[in-house]
Amino acid sequence: MPSNNHWTEVAMPQLAESLVSATIGKWLKKPGDRIEQYEPICEVLTDKVNAEIPSTLDGVMGEILAAEGVTVSVGDIICLIDAESHEAELSPAVEKAQDIGSVSQATTGKDVSMRTRYSPAVQSLAAQHDLNLNDIKGSGLGGRITRKDVLAFVEQRGEAGPAAVSASPFEGRNQQVSSEPSPPLGTSIPNVRHSGLHLTESPRIPTIEVEGAGTGRSEYYIDVTPIRNTIARNMRQSVTEIPHAWTMIEVDVTNLVLLRSQLKEDFKRKEGVNLTYLAFLLKAVVNAIKDYPIMNSFWAVDKIVVKRDINISLAVGTEDSVMTPVIKRADQKNIAGLATEIEELARKTREGKLTLDDMQGGTFTVNNTGSFGSILSYPIVNYPQAAILTFESIVKKPVVINDMIAVRSMANLCLSLDHRILDGVICGRFLQRVKDNLEGYSQDTKLY
Repeated sequence: MPSNNHWTEVAMPQLAESLVSATIGKWLKKPGDRIEQYEPICEVLTDKVNAEIPSTLDGVMGEILAAEGVTVSVGDIICLIDAESHEAELSPAVEKAQDIGSVSQATTGKDVSMRTRYSPAVQSLAAQHDLNLNDIKGSGLGGRITRKDVLAFVEQRGEAGPAAVSASPFEGRNQQVSSEPSPPLGTSIPNVRHSGLHLTESPRIPTIEVEGAGTGRSEYYIDVTPIRNTIARNMRQSVTEIPHAWTMIEVDVTNLVLLRSQLKEDFKRKEGVNLTYLAFLLKAVVNAIKDYPIMNSFWAVDKIVVKRDINISLAVGTEDSVMTPVIKRADQKNIAGLATEIEELARKTREGKLTLDDMQGGTFTVNNTGSFGSILSYPIVNYPQAAILTFESIVKKPVVINDMIAVRSMANLCLSLDHRILDGVICGRFLQRVKDNLEGYSQDTKLY
């Protein structure tokens, strides 16, 4: 332990009520580095999600007491920070010179590996001043944007005027809007994707580190991450404790396909996010849960607990895991609001920026298995919830209507349920209500 009396101990914080430990994933600062208050000093891996530990003060990084890969209990000391030496050695002139040097290094293209990793403090400041972080140069490690970078940009913008700011809040998101007009309702069905959700990028293939490569071994090993271990534990608990049953219903979504085709381009221009089928499905599901609140419950041994808030867990796949971020109070949001939430949670999942709060409080899970072409699946209930619904791929099929054959856009809805709480009758009625809601969309449906 250093003898300096001004070392401040940094302890592993209580990131969530049920969290008792976390694993040090990566140190973002090394001994001797300057640190600003709220600037992340390390990444930690928890059972639910990865998180960043911010510094509680300005100072200089001291001794690291917990190595990468070590699991640390809540309250244990992970490092030391020297606040006094930071104040003594850094005059305003030196600080300014160091900032200029950092910016110069970040803009020469040397290292921008951390360019898109934003701390909560940076994101909060950007939202407060309506900034596009893509326009700001980072002076931190690996080109990372610090609070000082944001504040400096705000000051420069005040001097340069509004012209220095992006004209659109969505500029820099690499989003393109088609100029082709959408067909009006009542015309022939346009080209329909055979999936329930537009993929914005090709799925990434997981990186596998081969142990003993080149030694002629016929096998290799993949370390089990804390998140994968949590998935395994929860799935085992679900299938062990919950007596699963499942049922399926077929839905005619032709009108929905036409409605979305008519509205999606204008919605993308106005809101900057995709209007997916999933947003319409979630609205149909939450309205059905209002009619059958028992679907929004969990088993508590001698009681069945029915939750008042409808918090929808979305199953979002990454290259090496499945996360279930939560849309809180989904029943209080319109279709446009749900579409925005879906886009935001999917983005945060892909970029590894989910917080523990994003993952907690779900009461009913929806999985969009149709996004990868599935037409029929048997989902495992997201413990301890009572049910999970999958939305399968939209496929054109010949359908008999009034003794005549018509080509319609059809999709399957598959529901797995906890048979301790739910039975076939109530689940059949619930699915029928979701079906009615989906088939009830028309050109009069409002997004807002």
